[in-house]
Amino acid sequence: MNNFKTAFLLTALTLLLLFFGQLLGGPQGMTFALVFAVGMNLVAYFYSDKIALAMNGAQPVSREQAPRLYSIVERLVGQANLPMPRLYMIPAAAPNAFATGRNPQHAAVAVTQGILELMTDEELEGVIAHELAHVRNRDILISSVAAMIAGAITYLSYMGRFAVFFGGGRDHDNRGGGFVALLMLILAPIAALIIQLAISRSREYEADTTAARLTGHPYGLARALEKLGAYNKRIPMDVAPSTAHLFIVKPFSGSTLMSLFSTHPPIEKRIARLLGRA
Repeated sequence: MNNFKTAFLLTALTLLLLFFGQLLGGPQGMTFALVFAVGMNLVAYFYSDKIALAMNGAQPVSREQAPRLYSIVERLVGQANLPMPRLYMIPAAAPNAFATGRNPQHAAVAVTQGILELMTDEELEGVIAHELAHVRNRDILISSVAAMIAGAITYLSYMGRFAVFFGGGRDHDNRGGGFVALLMLILAPIAALIIQLAISRSREYEADTTAARLTGHPYGLARALEKLGAYNKRIPMDVAPSTAHLFIVKPFSGSTLMSLFSTHPPIEKRIARLLGRA
């Protein structure tokens, strides 16, 4: 199913780019958009994980630098029968984590400095199990591709606004062409959010459930989610909105309009489901 979703998203990106190219540049614009779309699809499939890690300032971390993290991950991948993922550290005080990659053999798990300082071993185990659940459930490719597509759509909308402002997107045979172009460029970031919403909420519940099975109990993850919710309201991370859905909890305070398009289920509901009170 996730392979189908990935193919659907890449096809949707191609069609959207072709539409933008035709709208803003006619036949020549569509040709350029096709070449750009092919390149974007290849990059999205093979390099979306590296881009997501770089966008969030994640750096590779060695066993000597994080022995506690390595010990927990190695124990869990053995239980889950998964390959050892690459491990990264994000130099941020806010506690959070995410997994990325195109398959279990090319997976990476990134954690913030804050989460290592805040969590007990049992709580950190629950968080890592949640991220490995995304790897095991093969959510990571669709999530990484969606992050890149969302970023690409947002970037194109900004570029298109400049084109419309300086005279691009005008259709001399149709006075409404410029208005349609401007309307689509305003709606494009909303389309990016819809892509994220379509993949994020149900997969978080499923990853929580899988994590509880991996650890043998839900209590560590439940306590970790409670801490993560409280601390991320006080210490929001400065991340690109296009990658926000990758994290275990929403990495910003939600005080802006973005909170209306949350890519995560409410933490209270996640904890209730974990503890069997949903």
